[in-house]
Amino acid sequence: MVFVVLWSTGFIVAKFGLPYAPPLTFLLLRFGGVLLVLLPLVLLMRAPWPHGRLLHIAFAGILLQGGYLAGVWCAIKLGMPAGLSALIVGMQPILTAFAAPFVGETVRPRQWLGLLLGICGVGLVVAAKITLVGLSWTSIGLCLMALVSMTAGTLYQKRYCPHFDLRTGTIIQFAASFVVLLPFAIFYEHLTPALDAVQWTSRFIGALLWSIFALSIGAIFLLFALIRKSAATRVTSLLYLTPPTTALMAWLMFGEVFNLMGIAGMVVAILGVIFVMKK
Repeated sequence: MVFVVLWSTGFIVAKFGLPYAPPLTFLLLRFGGVLLVLLPLVLLMRAPWPHGRLLHIAFAGILLQGGYLAGVWCAIKLGMPAGLSALIVGMQPILTAFAAPFVGETVRPRQWLGLLLGICGVGLVVAAKITLVGLSWTSIGLCLMALVSMTAGTLYQKRYCPHFDLRTGTIIQFAASFVVLLPFAIFYEHLTPALDAVQWTSRFIGALLWSIFALSIGAIFLLFALIRKSAATRVTSLLYLTPPTTALMAWLMFGEVFNLMGIAGMVVAILGVIFVMKK
């Protein structure tokens, strides 16, 4: 539940941070901040570095961090409604279930029922927020890229590198993601002018710090621990709880709509996750 709450704040952070910085520039500052925080701690604690799996860990990180976050944030910046992006990315548990044999897992009929209930619940929650205004093929493509990237990253890590020291493994993944995103930020956002254009307001600084500590360190550590201990389908089913929790947060913080349909969607999504998780 701690993971669900932390992960759900991602869209709230986007609402606070995107008005003050281009998306890729924000992500580079976020990834760089993680490295500045973790690297001295890792060296001080003499945490073990992985041997023989470094490339696997780095590739999984590029998919989980770079591909997923860049896709969602750029899509929202281009005008993709947050509700629709949440619905598209919310297809991940079903996509993961179809690919479960790749990691030697089977999905039982009751779990398939839970997955279908989960996506129906997400649809009910975001129904009031779905609009086609500002929608483009580019933003749709970026959201689909984020969906595929997150799913592939979860399955790849589950199969090839589920066990590694979270401290050093996280550094490897964020360093690899930083290197991959850097040329895109330079080409598309003209990085130096973009950095000069960053508005260092209290909202932006708060969003950046929360992204570094709560999301990129706290939530990611929990995600990796869950991938290590549970089946990929069960882990990703928890993401069905993200849109309802985010909608509840947005209602409390920004006064956004959260009606009876949203409450019904939250109940259906929770029921779906129970069907998937229950042994």
